[in-house]
Amino acid sequence: MKGIVFPGDGTVGVSDFPEPAAGPGEALVKIRASGMCGSDLHFVHGTFPVGDVIQGHEPCGEVLAVGPGVPEGQVKPGDRVMVHHYYGCNHCRRCREGWPQMCETAPAATMAVHVNGGHAPLAAIPVSSLLPMPDGLSYRAGAAIGCGTGTAWGAIKRAGGVEDTVTVVFGQGPVGLSATMFAAAMGASVVAVDVDDARLAQAAEFGAAVTVNSRTASLVDVVSRYTDGRLADVVIDTSGRAADDALSVLGTFGTAVFVGLPGEVSFTTQAIYKKQWTLMTSWTMSTVEQARCADFVVKHDLPVDALYSHEWTLDQAVEAYEWFDRQDAGKGVFVFE
Repeated sequence: MKGIVFPGDGTVGVSDFPEPAAGPGEALVKIRASGMCGSDLHFVHGTFPVGDVIQGHEPCGEVLAVGPGVPEGQVKPGDRVMVHHYYGCNHCRRCREGWPQMCETAPAATMAVHVNGGHAPLAAIPVSSLLPMPDGLSYRAGAAIGCGTGTAWGAIKRAGGVEDTVTVVFGQGPVGLSATMFAAAMGASVVAVDVDDARLAQAAEFGAAVTVNSRTASLVDVVSRYTDGRLADVVIDTSGRAADDALSVLGTFGTAVFVGLPGEVSFTTQAIYKKQWTLMTSWTMSTVEQARCADFVVKHDLPVDALYSHEWTLDQAVEAYEWFDRQDAGKGVFVFE
């Protein structure tokens, strides 16, 4: 079986791997779509080392077979499934809360870092990491929800919700566009910020009330005018490079959620303590929220598929990541028949 690999030297390859089988507690999944995530580029260039494993941590597909020890009816051949790409012990309090990436008994195993990922036709995956796909959700959307789009959902949930707020979303890549889409659907007035006019145009299509190119306009002036000087109730930084700008438009009693990396945040307490801010980080989402995210997408008929600007096949891996590394377009997905 062929699978995409990242040697860590800036190159991308396709290597041979043994065809997997469902082991104890696992299901064999036919991958239908596997998204390209911005963090892939850290793996490509070796800034975050990965093992000699198949890449891709946004897979989605169909169950072909189940291994021994899987309770009857938990999953069965033919089930359409999303993947939560972290594997924990399933017994500690964090795993039981749906946060295997925060497993307390041992470091969590992560697809495409420690174990094989989804940039291949087949994957053997613990059934504890599989989530049923609601009817009406495409495989492409299910893949996006597995990481990038789900990360945006998780950030909004960390903020405590955004209904009836002015929410400023920094960065309109796939995660930021997803945050804009969700916040608008939840009843927020969204101010979308980026330095690329094409991304801002898509943010408007996804429901942003105001778009700001922060290279050509004063962000503080725009947000201040829009809010009659009150500034934002919520800011979400998905860019990892806009912390100072994010805090500059955060109003009294506001909440800031920092998602993007590296994301250096600094402030002097004496200068801002009267603002009564709540500042937090957010990392991906729980299995519970991943399922809720998928249900919300279907209920509100949200255009998650429109996040993808390019589709690729496995034999186009090198070309796909050369394109993705330029970071001048949208999101890509590998599709499998």
